[in-house]
Amino acid sequence: MKVFQHVSDIGDLKVAMQEAFDIKQDRFKYQTLGKNKTALLIFFNNSLRTRLSTQKAAMNLGMNVIVLDVNQGAWKLETERGVVMDGDKSEHLLEAIPVMGSYCDIIGVRSFARFENRQDDYEEKILNQFIKYSGRPVFFMESATVHPLQAFADLITIEEYWKQRTEETATVGKRPKVVLSWAPHPKALPQAVPNSFAEWMNAADVDFVVTHPEGYELDPQFVGNARVEYDQMKAFEGADFIYAKNWSCPGVTRPEDYGKVLFKDMSWTVDKRQMAVTNNAFFMHCLPVRRNMIVSDDVIESPTSIVIPEAANREISAQVVLKRMLESL
Repeated sequence: MKVFQHVSDIGDLKVAMQEAFDIKQDRFKYQTLGKNKTALLIFFNNSLRTRLSTQKAAMNLGMNVIVLDVNQGAWKLETERGVVMDGDKSEHLLEAIPVMGSYCDIIGVRSFARFENRQDDYEEKILNQFIKYSGRPVFFMESATVHPLQAFADLITIEEYWKQRTEETATVGKRPKVVLSWAPHPKALPQAVPNSFAEWMNAADVDFVVTHPEGYELDPQFVGNARVEYDQMKAFEGADFIYAKNWSCPGVTRPEDYGKVLFKDMSWTVDKRQMAVTNNAFFMHCLPVRRNMIVSDDVIESPTSIVIPEAANREISAQVVLKRMLESL
């Protein structure tokens, strides 16, 4: 595997899931695979789970790890061609990328949407330059449009908890109903997490529903065959998993609204009222989460909240990806 961006990059999803569960049973089974190999993790934006989980996964595989926070201690980087560099940016990404590639074997990059231009964000200009010029396998640690490591971990978590529940209730073989719900937030957030979650759920064996207010329609390339429901309570009925996440306007029908917070309807905050109509659903969120905006204290602290195991599985998803990349060197 040379690039990890979409669910299609992982190959047979059932095989990848089995590999994830095998690795979870023995995280150090392949610790010689990464001997004398180096992973370079490049962060243009803040990170907690992605940074820690990917470092840990690389170390489980015996790799050396270099972490670069671009905005702290590195030269400011210009990303556009044709710019007269007479400002505060001292180095161009087109020189920096091949230099970075010369110091490592695999590169992970985290670079959020800028919300300046929808086309630029959705063309993934920064990440694609790393793919083109680094000469190394590149995996996305969240980009302008996708967060595949998170979505992979989400699916691992759903599989684990659904297997446990169906075995307890003797309903093995039943497909879970999974609902992705928009929730309010004070700031404009990217669509990367919901985009990838939708993409991966469409590839999995689940009954998938997306619910959000009008105006927050995700890009059709990610929504796929999911059912879109504008009535949140109706969407939640009988759900087995609730995945709450805010996103700003994707600008699908009105590009001029891209990246805007159209409104903050607090009735969409996931609380006991919504969860009461579910099938005792598990609650999920990628974290960090703004309590009593996205979700109430009661829900996120409930016995069916699985946000911590979900975050822990980030190590597993990253390790599968790094293992696949090491095997392709």
